Amino acid sequence: MKNATRSLLMAAALLGVSGVSWAKADVEINWQDPERYTDVHPANESRVNFRERTFADIQKYMEKLAEKLPDGQKLQMNVTNVDLAGQVWPGSFVGLDSPSDVRLIKRIDIPRMKFDYKLLDANGQQLKGEEVDLKDMSFQDRVNPLFNSESLRYEKNMLRDWFNEAFAEFLPKKDDK
Repeated sequence: MKNATRSLLMAAALLGVSGVSWAKADVEINWQDPERYTDVHPANESRVNFRERTFADIQKYMEKLAEKLPDGQKLQMNVTNVDLAGQVWPGSFVGLDSPSDVRLIKRIDIPRMKFDYKLLDANGQQLKGEEVDLKDMSFQDRVNPLFNSESLRYEKNMLRDWFNEAFAEFLPKKDDK
């Protein structure tokens, strides 16, 4: 097993030396005054840890979406509010015999996100930008390509739909290969 690990490390080092790189899409997200956001509340962890994990998950997802953009483009987002789907309630409220809190998802507690963005070309010139007030009032009625266990699946669906619509002119067409 040690030889296999050593071989993998050597291969990774050689690939790095050969100039091969796997650059992530260039996405920059500024989370402005997150302590004032409507709802980024945890069920069973510290607020800071939950918020950091949530923001990292959204950052990673936006990077994945931005991989479809042409090389050299950069997406800058300034998020001013987040309201996750559902609400956090004490476990006893939903019939659990436990001191744990749970996030209860009901149709009236829709996911929302406010931000402004800029899409920049390789020279830093703005291609597109605007203020966005996203909300998905039909979040439970949509086809969800993500697994039920996927964290933030309602928010990710909402962001994916926005991204595909907002940047349609920059994305490859389905019949392009």
